[in-house]
Amino acid sequence: MIDVIIAGGGPTGMMLGAELRLHGVRVVVVEKDLEQSKVVRSMGLHARSIEVMDQRGLLERFLENGTKYPVGGSFAGIVKPAPPLDSAHAYILGIPQTVTDRLLIDHAAEVGVEIRRGHELVGLSQDDDGVDVELADGTKLRSRYLVGCDGGRSTVRKLLGIGFPGEPATAETLLGEMELTEDWETVLAVMTEVRKTQLRFGLSPLGDGVYRVGVPAEGLADDPRIPPTFSEVKRRLKAVAGSDFGVHSPRWLSRFGDATRLAERYRAGRVFLAGDAAHIHPPVGGQGLNLGVQDSFNLGWKLAAAVDGWAPEDLLDTYHTERHPVAAAVLDNTRAQMQLMSLDPGSQAVRRLLAELMEFENVSRFLTEKITATAIRYDFGEGHELLGRRMRDLDLGQGHLYGLTRGGRGLLLDQTGALSVQGWSDRVDHVVDVSEDLDVPAVLLRPDGHVAWAGEDRQELVGALRRWFGEGEVF
Repeated sequence: MIDVIIAGGGPTGMMLGAELRLHGVRVVVVEKDLEQSKVVRSMGLHARSIEVMDQRGLLERFLENGTKYPVGGSFAGIVKPAPPLDSAHAYILGIPQTVTDRLLIDHAAEVGVEIRRGHELVGLSQDDDGVDVELADGTKLRSRYLVGCDGGRSTVRKLLGIGFPGEPATAETLLGEMELTEDWETVLAVMTEVRKTQLRFGLSPLGDGVYRVGVPAEGLADDPRIPPTFSEVKRRLKAVAGSDFGVHSPRWLSRFGDATRLAERYRAGRVFLAGDAAHIHPPVGGQGLNLGVQDSFNLGWKLAAAVDGWAPEDLLDTYHTERHPVAAAVLDNTRAQMQLMSLDPGSQAVRRLLAELMEFENVSRFLTEKITATAIRYDFGEGHELLGRRMRDLDLGQGHLYGLTRGGRGLLLDQTGALSVQGWSDRVDHVVDVSEDLDVPAVLLRPDGHVAWAGEDRQELVGALRRWFGEGEVF
């Protein structure tokens, strides 16, 4: 029997597959498309996703293929100076989604994820022991668990009958990559003027004479899955900007809307949802891919624990209780940003007010932390102020903290040398070291880097170990 089947071979699915393989879980990814998509919806990684890549030893390959940009205090296109960000990676990594996809596919293959392209999931059923999956070609597979990472129109979600409430699209944007004949200085001057009243319009150079072009569509398409024609893009450029800038040689074309929806639940028995299968929202702030990758980072170690047999009884349920509120908050901030980008007088008045408020560092930092996901705090109950928060990378005597997290295990960072994880050493590493940036005697980190316990009380430590890492033999 397969341990976990993942439906969908995008960044969410590949990240999840690799996380599971860290623990020796047998993973099969089924992806309906024969080839990787050429469409570039995401253009970068935010600080928390960059941290995730560092925690798993992937950051260097991403840095080699991307460009660092200042974070900036940006919300709904209102740009202010960058506020201080509590991260060793306080920057945006500009990297096209196609490159992110390729790097994650390569990583998944390296660690042993089995990837089956051209295989579409069309049916599923489950019992107390596993999940039966049917593919379009009639193939039947069985696994202990199934995760739907199959996008906003998720077949897995529909087959489960999980509600997907929210708001349908009210506007669409045409997107593509193409070449221009107009000189960039002229394009930039036009764009600067048009964007005073139309923030969904823009062109950006990608190198080698290719530009990314976005322009509002005239209305909603009957079927948003069908890409726009090149003549439609040219026509909309002339209508919005007064020129089509001599665009030619399109590499790909796509359209996206501003629909906002959130799955009612992320789990149904042995089946889970992650990424766009669980939540969709407008692309403002560039949070979508990041949110999906972070879903996988939360779910992977928990699912592996269940397969390995040591997961506490309610561990799998914490995936929904932790990640559902995070997605709800992202949906809210994208709704707010879309409203602030509206041209009606009321929205513009609020936009001007927010622009003034963002001059205050605390306001700018608060909004930036929402976009970058660095302020997320899972509700672990009462305790130290670090409890539930992700631990930033720390300089230690023997290197840096994230360098010790590559294996996806729990970690007790002990500055006293008086504590122990004996009884849980097959799941948790014990590191005795000190950091000038850590003002608590010790912290217990989950495999996703969130603080499960902080302090020096041994009994409290044992309680936290049992809560997150199951039963162990206490000496």
